Amino acid sequence: MAFIGEAALSAFFDSLFGKFTSSDFNFVTEKRVRKEIMKWETILRTIHAVLADAEERKMKNQAVKIWLADLQDLAYDVDDILDEFASQALRRKLMKEREASTSKAHKFLTSLNSSSIMFNYKMMSKIKEITGRLEDLATRKINLQLENYVGRPMTIPKSKPSTSLVNEDTVRGRDKDKKAIIDLLLRKDGNDAGVSVIPITGMGGIGKTTLAQLVYNDSNIRDHFDLKAWVCVSHEFDVIKITKTILESVTFEPCDITDLNLLQFKLKEKLSRKKFLFVLDDVWTENYNDWMRLRSPFDAGISGSKIIITTRSSNVSSIMRSVADYLLQSLSEDDSLSLLSHHALARGDFTGHPDLKEIGLEIVKKCGGLPLAIKTIGGLLRTRENHDAWKYILMSDIWSIPEEKSDIIPALWLSYYYLPPQLKQCFAYCYLVPKDYEFKEEEIVLLWMAEGFLIGANTKRATKDLGSKYFEELVSRSFFQASRKNQSQFVMHDLINDLAQLVAGEIYFKRERYDDMKAKFLRTYLPFDMMMMRRYGRCYLSSNVLDDLLPRLKCLRVLSLKRYYITKIPSSIGNLKHLRYLDFSYTEIKGLPDSICTLYNLETLLLRFCDGIEKLPMKIGILDNLCHLDITGANSIKEMPSGIGKLTNLQVLSTFIVGQAQYAWEAKLSGKSSLNNLELSWSRNFNENLRNKEVVGEVLTLLQPHEELKALAIKYYAGLTFPIWLEDGSLKNLQFLNLEDCQNCKLLPAIGKLPLLKHLCIKGMRSVISVGIEFHGVNWPNLFPSLETLHFEDMLEWKEWKVCEINKQGKKFCCLRELLLKNCPKLVRTLPNDLHSLEKLVIRNCQELTVSVSNLPMLCEFEIDGCKEVVLESFDDLWSVKKIILSNISKFTCVTKETKKLESAKVVNLQINGCEELTSLWQTKWGWLAPLRSLHSLKFQNCPQVVCIGATDEEEEELLQLELPCNIEYVILVGCQGLERLSKSLQNLTCLTKLNIVRCSKLVSLSVDSLPLTLRTLDISDCENLQCLLDDEENINFSSTSLLESLDIGCCEALKSLSSSGKLPVRCKKLFIYECPVLRFLAQNIGDNACLESISLHNCINIKYLPQGLDKLNHLQEIDFDCCPSLVGFPESGF
Repeated sequence: MAFIGEAALSAFFDSLFGKFTSSDFNFVTEKRVRKEIMKWETILRTIHAVLADAEERKMKNQAVKIWLADLQDLAYDVDDILDEFASQALRRKLMKEREASTSKAHKFLTSLNSSSIMFNYKMMSKIKEITGRLEDLATRKINLQLENYVGRPMTIPKSKPSTSLVNEDTVRGRDKDKKAIIDLLLRKDGNDAGVSVIPITGMGGIGKTTLAQLVYNDSNIRDHFDLKAWVCVSHEFDVIKITKTILESVTFEPCDITDLNLLQFKLKEKLSRKKFLFVLDDVWTENYNDWMRLRSPFDAGISGSKIIITTRSSNVSSIMRSVADYLLQSLSEDDSLSLLSHHALARGDFTGHPDLKEIGLEIVKKCGGLPLAIKTIGGLLRTRENHDAWKYILMSDIWSIPEEKSDIIPALWLSYYYLPPQLKQCFAYCYLVPKDYEFKEEEIVLLWMAEGFLIGANTKRATKDLGSKYFEELVSRSFFQASRKNQSQFVMHDLINDLAQLVAGEIYFKRERYDDMKAKFLRTYLPFDMMMMRRYGRCYLSSNVLDDLLPRLKCLRVLSLKRYYITKIPSSIGNLKHLRYLDFSYTEIKGLPDSICTLYNLETLLLRFCDGIEKLPMKIGILDNLCHLDITGANSIKEMPSGIGKLTNLQVLSTFIVGQAQYAWEAKLSGKSSLNNLELSWSRNFNENLRNKEVVGEVLTLLQPHEELKALAIKYYAGLTFPIWLEDGSLKNLQFLNLEDCQNCKLLPAIGKLPLLKHLCIKGMRSVISVGIEFHGVNWPNLFPSLETLHFEDMLEWKEWKVCEINKQGKKFCCLRELLLKNCPKLVRTLPNDLHSLEKLVIRNCQELTVSVSNLPMLCEFEIDGCKEVVLESFDDLWSVKKIILSNISKFTCVTKETKKLESAKVVNLQINGCEELTSLWQTKWGWLAPLRSLHSLKFQNCPQVVCIGATDEEEEELLQLELPCNIEYVILVGCQGLERLSKSLQNLTCLTKLNIVRCSKLVSLSVDSLPLTLRTLDISDCENLQCLLDDEENINFSSTSLLESLDIGCCEALKSLSSSGKLPVRCKKLFIYECPVLRFLAQNIGDNACLESISLHNCINIKYLPQGLDKLNHLQEIDFDCCPSLVGFPESGF
């Protein structure tokens, strides 16, 4: 761990050295200034060489630690001086451009030279002070005997070697993952033409190796493959060593051959006409040639041979894989608790130690579902079964655990160690991101750009692209993970966030560690709690911060006052010359001071939803470096300032506001080659008296953007037609297009030949009746060649979609993955044919549309809500589908009866809503659902004619042949007003753990014969005629065999008893009863319910007595009574 702090500081030094060679110093003619700056570079390079040695010794030598701290402060002071020179160079450049063509040019140049001399003179005192400190540090370096690290052997961390052996009793929560990988290994598809490579990816410590071990040792796998081999690859991808290990595994003989050619020839002989499975564990190399050299002999194997690789980086998997990455997720809370109890208490749960469960829950939350972290802490707690010891571990920092007792630190540290230096600095900066905060790529990249981390790019556009590349690298290595709530945003695992804090060291500090002495060196000022501000809206900021503190933060690069309740920005902000990033979004400010136009380094200005701003500063065109201007939601701005056309580096302009037609021409958008994103939005008022269609059309024509534009939105446009520049293919780099509420346009633009268009959304085009050749284009072989997502929404008059025919060599929608049709009530024609790449189909409120599910081989998810008819032509179309939602369908037609094919289908989640003709879920018309063995979740809502869930007596014989889907884990029944019973056939659902029944008014009771013994959670509410929850008189042994742990019953106004026998399921842990006014008692005696932990009764007005046996409930932790006025006492035996 010696190199952690050095890495971030070393990366900062690299950026400094890049600035020394910058052209920004060409104007420095003062020899003394040039000489001093060159001296700085020389001294800093000698100091940089000993950084690693200093970091290694600082923990034992206080003098070295102080030296490093002084060096760190000095490095930032040097950077600020260099930045002042760069700012002065930019100011000179801008002043020259403005004055060069005037008659005062000669006088101006004389003045400019004078100001340069004054600047050099002013800076000289600062430079001398820096030089003195540098020389002092150099002298102290010699006295401290710090050594040059170059040439010395580095201690390279290594991961621990793995084997194929695994103790399955110690593994939790990986059954589904194991099944998914085994399915990939056993399936036969087009990929089996050669060796298929299956990558398992995820962050360090997530359990990739463990999953591979589980699969490798499965009996089905053992019988399926002729040969197997396990290789722990690690960081050095040694082709000879890997080949040798595989050869020894398949021959069961040692091998002393060292020549790669002989090794591969011998291996090829052994693999010939054999089906094999190899596991390459812990692969790090991203060298494609290494992989190609290794795999040469593998082609000798027969079809169906597979290779599993485990890796932390999707970059690694991308050069090797045949199928998509299997991204391994963290453990659930329950599985995490079970894993902790196994390692800490040597048992599967907390039954013997209920007092430790709550602390255990907090511990696993702290570990974030990371198995390695849970096992490490469990090992520390082994045999320590007292509350104080667990509390101590909970309050301790995971990173403070000694390395010899922890695998967490080495596992995560390895991922950081192998990052390139520039990525280490970017990652360390992300320490400022709060835990659980969801962020977008652009948000982080703009901050990195402001801090000067993106060195090496020649233009602003290239700089931002470089930042995106860095971000993607950190995503591919699992430092950032896609949010489960919003796929467009990202999060950091808590332990990765801790790692960022560790590697940042003392270079960055958060507000909670803020002190006034460091204020003048502060470079980033962000809202102190972004999570809280996003959740609760605005926070208040003392006027002292704006008036007193901000003017003193002379070194600020980043300033965000987002969501603070402020109304005015002081003009002193113009003195913060180093500022690159300003964010005033969601504030109440009324305007921007003119002094902002002197911030020549400003790159990002964010004014999202600043409703009080009526205009932007007139001289904003001076800000030559501005590349990102976001005024989304700043609806009071009436027009753009004339100088906006001078912002040649502008890449993102969220909205362009045109007050008068001539301003459209003055904007000169066609000359802004750096502009990436553009939104053109008009007023939402389509009043004929206020909107001149011809003028509006002329304005849009004049707003033609540069051909490099990537994203375009046109909203509330009142013209009759779209401009030629949108149709003639000039926007050849356009990837995102959004046309919204252009209500007067009767025809869509012909955009089918845009070569890079990936995402298209057309919304609110209320005059469009037909979509056809005018949209797709003519004389073009490939229609929408790159389009991935296509959305049509609120097309109220649209009646038909005619996809024009093309020649046999041509293709249409060949890359389309997602199609959405929403609120198109008059659309009658069917969908386009041959959408071979379509993965997601969503159709909502298209009442006249007939949807035919056919020829969609890649379909994974489809949702149909409100259409005339759904036609299922072949079960082959459901082979890849995982999620089905069918709602408010007037007619369902199933053409084929080949239900046997569905046994290999992958449907996991099925929801049926508002199908009024349905009487039984498994009736003949819907019989295709029965063989879906992969089904895990079933939701059945608002189907009032359903009388039975499961097979009725008349259907039993047929369904014995079809079988019910036995893997269902969760069933939800909502609003099925005709439901009278659950069929006994539901007992075949041996994986069902949770049943939720809501608003089923005819349900009187549940027979225990209809409930599977695996059921753990039963949740029933708003069943007005339910009288007895569990009818178990004929099965008195039910309570002794059920796994039911949680009973949640509410708003059942006729409920008289929980069970006809007067008993509760013996394993019940949680009992929650509310709004049951007729219920008089819970049970006769609950002394046998030894597992009961919680009893809650709310608004049960007729309950008078609690059952006997409460004193025998050793695990009871909570009793909660609320509004139970008839309760007169507790049982005689007490608690």
